[in-house]
Amino acid sequence: MIDSLKTVLANSKSDTNKVNTLILISKKLSNTAFDESFIYGAKALQLSDSLNFVIGQARAYKWMGMSYYYQGDKDVETLDNWLKSLKLFREINDKQGISNILGNIGALYDRSGDDVKSIEYSLQSLTIAEEQSDMFRIATVLQNIGVTYLRNLNKLHLSVQYFMRALPISEKFKDIPSIITIYANLGDVYLKLAKKESSVLYIDSSFFYLKKGLKASENVEIINTVYVLNNIGKTYTYIEKFDSAIAYQKLSVQLATKLKAQQDIGKSALGLASTYLKNGNLEMALKGFLQAEPLLLEAHSFEEIIETYAGLKDSYVKKGDFGKAFSYLTLETNYKDTLYNTENSKKVSNLQLNYNISEKEKDIKVNELTIQKQKATRNAMAIGILLLMVIAFVIYRNYRIKVKTNIILDKQKVQIENLMLNILPAEVAIELQEHGHATPRHYESVSVLFTDFKSFTSLSDKMSPQELIEELNDSFMAFDDIVENNQLEKIKTIGDAYMCAGGIPTPYESHLFNMINAGLEMQAFIKEKNEKRMAEGMPLWELRVGIHIGPVVAGVVGRKKYAYDIWGSTVNIASRMESNGAPGRVNISAGVYELVKEVYNCSHRGKISAKNVGEIDMYFVDEKVNVA
Repeated sequence: MIDSLKTVLANSKSDTNKVNTLILISKKLSNTAFDESFIYGAKALQLSDSLNFVIGQARAYKWMGMSYYYQGDKDVETLDNWLKSLKLFREINDKQGISNILGNIGALYDRSGDDVKSIEYSLQSLTIAEEQSDMFRIATVLQNIGVTYLRNLNKLHLSVQYFMRALPISEKFKDIPSIITIYANLGDVYLKLAKKESSVLYIDSSFFYLKKGLKASENVEIINTVYVLNNIGKTYTYIEKFDSAIAYQKLSVQLATKLKAQQDIGKSALGLASTYLKNGNLEMALKGFLQAEPLLLEAHSFEEIIETYAGLKDSYVKKGDFGKAFSYLTLETNYKDTLYNTENSKKVSNLQLNYNISEKEKDIKVNELTIQKQKATRNAMAIGILLLMVIAFVIYRNYRIKVKTNIILDKQKVQIENLMLNILPAEVAIELQEHGHATPRHYESVSVLFTDFKSFTSLSDKMSPQELIEELNDSFMAFDDIVENNQLEKIKTIGDAYMCAGGIPTPYESHLFNMINAGLEMQAFIKEKNEKRMAEGMPLWELRVGIHIGPVVAGVVGRKKYAYDIWGSTVNIASRMESNGAPGRVNISAGVYELVKEVYNCSHRGKISAKNVGEIDMYFVDEKVNVA
C-alpha cells in the first residue's frame, strides 16, 4: 500500500495532489512508523505553506500530531500540532476538521488523566459531528467518552453504553484499529466490574470481547493490539491462570517494542511484572517493574508510576530487603501526593482558614469579655457546639443514607442493563434505553434455525416435571453457548423448540456458515449426551434441525415484557425445514444449499410444498468439503 502511494506521489503533476498523497502516506504510517510518518507530514506542510494551501496545512499538522500521539510520551508536541491544526480548520470553517481535532484533543486529555477537559472537548466534537452526520467521527468520540468513564468505577455502565454505541458504526466502516480498541476496552470494563463486585461472573464477558479483539487483530501489527494482549493477560492473572497471562503479556511487550511505543512498552512490562509478583516469581517481577519505571516516568503516566512503585515495594518486602522497600514506599507516597496535589492544597487552605477564624475568636474573648460574660459565652458555645454536633450527625447520617442508596441504585441500574443485554441484542437494548422504543427493521438476508425434539410429549410423560425441565434446560444452555460462539442471535424458545437467527441486528457476510456450524454442533452435543443416556439405560432425546435463509422483519414487541422477534415467510420455511427433517440431521432448503454447496457436502432428500412459495427442495448437510 505504501509503495503504491509513493508511486502515485512520484507521478503526481499537481502540487495539491502531491500534498494529499504525502498526507495519506503520513496517515498510513502514523501508528507503526512514527518518525517516517512525521517526515511525510512535514513535507506536506512545507509544500502547503509554499502554495498557501490552508486545508493541506491543517491536515499536515493533524497527522504530524498523530505520529507524536502514538508514541505515548510526546503529549506536548502532540497538543502543539493539533492546536495549530484546529486554528487552521476554524479559519476555513471546515466543520468536519474542527470536530476531528476537538475529538483528538479530548482523547489526549483523557490519556493524561484530565477528565474534565477530556469530556469538554469530546462533547464539543460530538455536537459538531452529529450536526454534520459524520458517523465515523461520532464513533470515535463515543469511544473516547467511554474510555474516560472507564476510569470511574461508578460510571462503568455508562462506559459500556458508549462503547456499544460506537461498535456498530466502526464495524460498518470496517475501521479495524477502532474495532480492536473497543473490544480491548470492553474487556477492561468487565474485568473492572469483576474486581469491583468481587465476582467472576463478568470474566466470561471480558474474555468474549478480548478474544474478539484478538481475532480482529489477525494480520495487522498496530498499537491497538498491544492493549488487547495486555488486557487478556490481566484477566488471566485475575483468575490465577498465570501461564496464560504471562504468554499474552510477553506478546504485548514484544509488539510494543517492535512498534517503538515507549509508553505502551512500559504499561505492558508493568502488567507482566504484576503477574510475576502475584505468581511469586520475585526476580522476574523486579526485572519487569524496573524496565517499566523509566518509560512511564518519561511518559508522565502517574497512575502507572504509582502502581510500579507499589509493585517494587511489595517485591522487596517479600525478599526481606526492607531498606529498598521503604525507598519505593517513599516514592509511591510522593507520587500520590503529586497526583492529588490540588485536593491536598484545598484541604490545607481550609485548615488554615479555620485556624485563623479560631485565633480571632480567642482574641475577642480575651480582650472584650468579662469573666461573667465568658462563662455565659462558654455555656452558649457548649449548647451551640452540641447543636452543631447534632446537626452534623443528622447531615452525615443523611449523606451516608444517600451514598448507600446511590450505590444500590447504581447496582440495580447495572443489573437492569445487564438483564436487558441478556434478553435483547446490545444495539436494540441501547436504543430502548435512550429512546424508549426500538425501530423495526427489514433485513434482506437473515439465516433462521429451528430445533425441536422428536416425540417430546411421550418423553415428558415418562419423566417428572423437575427431571424434564433439568434435561431441557441443560440442552438449551448448551445451545445458547453454541449460538454465542458462532456470533448468532437467540430469538426465543417455545416449549421444546429453540429458534435463533444470523445476520441481525448487525448484518455480516458469514452468518449462514456460522448457522450451519451451529446446527452441526447442536447435533453433536445431543449425540454425545445420548451416548451417556444409552449407557445408563435412559430414553434418548432425538433432535431435528432446520435452516432457511431470506428476508425478515425484526423488532421488539411488548411493553411490560420485551421480546425481540422476527417475522416473514423465511421464518415459516425454516420451521418447515425442521418439522420435515430427521433426528440427528441438519435439514436445509435449496436456497441455503446453493450458497453453501462449495463448502459442505449435502444429500438431496426430496421436496416439500410451502404455502405461497410452491415446492422447495431439501438437503441434509453431511460434512465439510475436504480441501486438500
